[in-house]
Amino acid sequence: MAHPSQLGFQDAAAPIMEELLHFHDHTLMIVFLISTLVLYMITTMMSTKLTNTNSMDAQEIEMIWTILPAIIMIVIALPSLRILYLMDEVNDPHLTIKSVGHQWYWSYEFTDYDTISFDSYMIPTQDLKPGQLRLLEVDNRMVVPLESTIRMLISAEDVLHSWAVPSLGVKTDAIPGRLNQTTFITTRPGIYYGQCSEICGANHSFMPIVIETTPVKTFETWSTMMMET
Repeated sequence: MAHPSQLGFQDAAAPIMEELLHFHDHTLMIVFLISTLVLYMITTMMSTKLTNTNSMDAQEIEMIWTILPAIIMIVIALPSLRILYLMDEVNDPHLTIKSVGHQWYWSYEFTDYDTISFDSYMIPTQDLKPGQLRLLEVDNRMVVPLESTIRMLISAEDVLHSWAVPSLGVKTDAIPGRLNQTTFITTRPGIYYGQCSEICGANHSFMPIVIETTPVKTFETWSTMMMET
């Protein structure tokens, strides 16, 4: 989860999020270099002694400010395309879960099991237990096995929603009448929080997402208990 006064992204808990963090740092360094160069040029040109009205016609300068931006764009685009390919790739998922957005809660259906489906509502502030997070805790968490490929099928019943969990690098629109797909793998056990990221009505801020990742044996115990209830 995010912390007060946090400036960067949340810690990565999935391989895709690690790639996104590396790409963010890579691009940010390029932005800093460009900003420093532009600031230096502006500061230098403020001096009348260094101002040359004929320099704008120089072929060398024309070539530099045409070729250099093209190189920069290629350096940024290539790793970006690689990450987009990785995010769209779904190979032999271990578990498929369908999530449907409603005004204003999420419902989950484990399609590999016949009877595991439930609604996930935010816990009101007055019902929170000590240590639970306001506006983020839910009554039924989505439990998934650790280090397993999870495929999410995401849709909505009424209006546009967005299923987003920052620490897993996942954000997929939930559109009525359409089934979108995303995938993630968690690298460590824990509880990961997200929220609807599409303004969907009066209670848009009150439909959080909570994912609990556990070892496979613990998940099997949980799934057996859910099928018996």
